[in-house]
Amino acid sequence: MKVPLSWLREYVDLPAATAHEVADRLTMAGLKLEAITSYGHDVKNVVVGEVLEIEELTGFKKPIRHCKVEVGEATPREIVCGATNFVAGDRVPVVLPGGVLPGGFEVGARKTYGRMSEGMICSERELGLGDDHNGIMVLPAGTPIGTDVVELLGLRDDVIELEITPDIGYALSVRGVAREVATAFGVAFRDPADVEVPAETEPSWPASIGDPTACDRFVLREVRGFDPAAQSPLWMRVRLSRSGMRPVSLAVDITNYLMLELGQPLHAFDRSKLTGEIVVRRARAGERLETLDHVVRELDPDDILITDQSGPISMAGTMGGLETEISDGSTDIVIEAAHFSATGISRESRRHGLVSEASKRFERGVDRELPLVASWRAVRMLAELGGATVQPGVTHAEVDVTPARIAIPAGHPSAVAGVPYSKEVVVGRLEQVGCLVADGDDPAVREGGVDPTGVVTGGELAARLAVTGPDMITVTPPSWRPDLTDPNDLAEEVIRLEGYDRLPSVLPSAPAGAGLTEAQRLRRRVGRALAEGGYVEVLSYPFIGADDFDRLQLPADDARRRAMRLANPLSEDEPLMRTTLLPGLLKTLVRNVGRGFGDVALFETGAVYRPRENAPAVAPVLGVSRRPTEEELASIEAALPDQPLRVAVVLAGEFERSGWWGSGRQASWADAVQAARLIAAESRVELSISADQHEPWHPGRCAALYVGDTLVGHAGELHPRVIEAYGLPPRTAAMELELSRLESGMPGPAQAPPVSPYPVATQDVALIVPDFTPVADVEAALRDGAGELLESVRLFDVYAGEQVGEGNKSLAYTMRFRAAGRTLTVEETTAARDAAVAMAADRVGAQLRSA
Repeated sequence: MKVPLSWLREYVDLPAATAHEVADRLTMAGLKLEAITSYGHDVKNVVVGEVLEIEELTGFKKPIRHCKVEVGEATPREIVCGATNFVAGDRVPVVLPGGVLPGGFEVGARKTYGRMSEGMICSERELGLGDDHNGIMVLPAGTPIGTDVVELLGLRDDVIELEITPDIGYALSVRGVAREVATAFGVAFRDPADVEVPAETEPSWPASIGDPTACDRFVLREVRGFDPAAQSPLWMRVRLSRSGMRPVSLAVDITNYLMLELGQPLHAFDRSKLTGEIVVRRARAGERLETLDHVVRELDPDDILITDQSGPISMAGTMGGLETEISDGSTDIVIEAAHFSATGISRESRRHGLVSEASKRFERGVDRELPLVASWRAVRMLAELGGATVQPGVTHAEVDVTPARIAIPAGHPSAVAGVPYSKEVVVGRLEQVGCLVADGDDPAVREGGVDPTGVVTGGELAARLAVTGPDMITVTPPSWRPDLTDPNDLAEEVIRLEGYDRLPSVLPSAPAGAGLTEAQRLRRRVGRALAEGGYVEVLSYPFIGADDFDRLQLPADDARRRAMRLANPLSEDEPLMRTTLLPGLLKTLVRNVGRGFGDVALFETGAVYRPRENAPAVAPVLGVSRRPTEEELASIEAALPDQPLRVAVVLAGEFERSGWWGSGRQASWADAVQAARLIAAESRVELSISADQHEPWHPGRCAALYVGDTLVGHAGELHPRVIEAYGLPPRTAAMELELSRLESGMPGPAQAPPVSPYPVATQDVALIVPDFTPVADVEAALRDGAGELLESVRLFDVYAGEQVGEGNKSLAYTMRFRAAGRTLTVEETTAARDAAVAMAADRVGAQLRSA
């Protein structure tokens, strides 16, 4: 909303305050400042002149005139001008040599077209009064020669632009902003709507309200004999332009001017194009309307229409119809002012993608008492400025609406703000807003119920009484504040007018707590461990498409294909909630490789969403008037999917980089398995690894990850078809593990193991096993056979060749033995080693490899 400061001063006795001071006060009152624009402050040396003589110069491609202009000096000025819309004797604005026009444009004396030009005759656009550049601005006859045009036309002004939020629709008018300014400065406010309207009982054009839910007040007034050639006065055109609206014609400009001033949208119909009674109703199936923007619109049954016997003639509160618009020959005009449903206009405007200045105001709420006043002022202005005759009578159709009343404790604003406000302050501030305040309350209000007459109450007021005391007041909000519907709305009015800057800054006391949960600690430890291991964390959107399941080569009956579908997806290509972390990671890997980063190791931690069996298709939608019951909460919970926490990694290219120190090492399935070991170590659980076949991994290079008998994830090299489908580098490896299952297997708080002061005894052993034997099985056998003296076992070499025979492999282990209370003897460690070898021979057929 753009508000010229000069317009505000008409209704507020402002002190010598600048636009910035006014804007600061409005900001403190809760209105948001967008910008302040100054006009005419740089204009100087522009005076009124009278054209004495005009000489038409020839020989040029366009009309050129040499004029003698009297400007109140000793001798007339000679000025060359290209406009032709003025004649000798006209009074025009003239900028003299040394003068400055808006934008810092300086004018001097110079020779042009063979003649001396001592200044310039100005158009409205050159003076910053509008966009009209078709000709010179001709001033009224009798305007004193030599008068300063800046003062005469009020060129100097400041425009304050405010961003109006949906809850303060009253500020979309000079009237509303002026009231706020008057309150902020503590000065008198003169209401432009405080106009005596004649009491008329005769109807004007016949009209009725067909749907009370669409409109509760509809007013028509009529004028005849309007001069369609009448021009809008300059002061009106200037104010419209500076308020962001383009002047069109006198009839339209009057309706726009009053809308800006009062906040009440108006519409003008050509009386000669109306047929029969006007009815405000909802649209019917199949109806259409061509609006003023020459678009034929298919109407929805919820659209609010103004109709006559011919059908729809206007989309109420949004845009008029083309058939009944005011034209260049319109002499008889019907002015319409109404109060439409804010919700209905908002939906209509968005449904048709049609946002107008009128719809912006109606959807935020318009003063219900304005239609009679605004329509009367409109017809009076049409008579005064356009020579029309106001016809007696007014059509006033309305639906009875009981004013809202709100009962609150006088101490409620204090309880909300934490600052003591006396009852006198509360009542005074509410009355400044325009509320009627009375002592006492309705018993139904005190109990937190709703008065049958339509009283708006707060369900928590009874509880507030214990804090604020029983001193109740009943508040009737003014008609221009439909946003005041709740006790907290009234509290906000008191607080903002008293000043947000007066609210103390109090830090809340920190509640006692136990710090992070064990699950939170685990997630952080896992992230740190993977980052230290060379991985980079990424965060992907939790959305996937159905084609991701195909690219992952998932079987038709795979549980991961059952996914939750979003009701309003960000993209139709990815409408499902992810059931695995891999698609997001693989797409991130492809994006990095495509940008030249071929050596990539990524990880992500996040939830996946797995629908439950027999879950309801749609979660129930509950109201907000009360806390849900336990049964209702359980019904919502039952509709939600399981959301286990997972961690996944992907690797491609070199995992250990090459450089001057030598060649690097390509990432492989073993690195993916090692990432799982890192996570298991942070979880303090023992991870068992065995060969498996599980999509999307390579069937011969896939490891299943177990904690005890619980499957927690998979790791290995991706299937070649998956690599091809996503466009991944060859031999890309990946791991996905469910952290939620690791948490359930964690042993609890970490206990520091006892440290033995006795030395360690080391034994190396090399075993020959069939090449299909899992390394994990061999290691498990060695552990079980060695007994409690074994401290650790580590594989340090794998060999396959002629020395071990075809179809075999050699596994070399370092076994460390230590006792807690003594130094081990050679015989003890040898016996433990032999027992371990014997167990491996029994379980997996291992043979001790000879030197």
